[in-house]
Amino acid sequence: MDSLRFNLPQYPFQLRPRRTIRPRITNISNQTEETDPRPPSSAGKIQRLVLNNEGRTKLNAGPDREFYSYPRFVNHIDDGFISSLTDLYRNRLRSGSIVLDLMSSWVSHLPEEVKYEKVVGHGLNAQELARNARLDYFFVKDLNEDQKLEFQDKYFDAVLCSVGVQYLQQPEKVFAEVCRVLKPGGALIVSFSNRMFYEKAIRVWRDGTEYGRVQLVVQYFQSVQGFTQPETIRQQPPPGGGAEKPVLNWFMGLIGLTSRPDPFNAVIAYKNFKPLYE
Repeated sequence: MDSLRFNLPQYPFQLRPRRTIRPRITNISNQTEETDPRPPSSAGKIQRLVLNNEGRTKLNAGPDREFYSYPRFVNHIDDGFISSLTDLYRNRLRSGSIVLDLMSSWVSHLPEEVKYEKVVGHGLNAQELARNARLDYFFVKDLNEDQKLEFQDKYFDAVLCSVGVQYLQQPEKVFAEVCRVLKPGGALIVSFSNRMFYEKAIRVWRDGTEYGRVQLVVQYFQSVQGFTQPETIRQQPPPGGGAEKPVLNWFMGLIGLTSRPDPFNAVIAYKNFKPLYE
């Protein structure tokens, strides 16, 4: 696992002294006892590739770590999307779970009232991750360079990936690793809207329609052995940005005074089986 180095440029803010920031996660995988009596399965094996080489390309081919080196303390989706995502987490994640927030930042959108045993964060900017109050640990890794997750098999109860899947150049390998580290019955929840850093999104995502992107993520799940049939959730804003005066809303959006609410898309699948408590 990559080590965190904090010799970053100085910015006009201070990190809260909430906890000591740990530069790397060590021995975290040894804290869970193996209780599954079933023999090892082939879960996590890639059955087929979804993307060709051209579909994986980006307009900005420079290192992702350089692009994300400056912290962005902003929300990349609107309040409606955040509310839908938090409700989804509230309904699908059990209290006391061990959670991996993949491609995270300074906020995880988890419900405040729910207590989890551990929330591990991953991302590309250490300062953003250090500001995230829900994380117990975090690590920095570029998944486009190295897809290996340094955790033992069957460690996490859930893995989350919010508004980040569009940047993965090796999604089949990442989904395979997620399947490996999930416990049987554990969920992978992938959520996204229509926003992106255009120059950093892969070509197949840039060129796709919104429905096509949902189906693309479905194919990512289906390319890996061990996931259940993916479930899709789509919440679309009213045409024209609102139920009232759609022409006026369109015109206001055209001149930059308002914008259409973010659509909410999520694709969910479980490792091996969907738990009965869902």
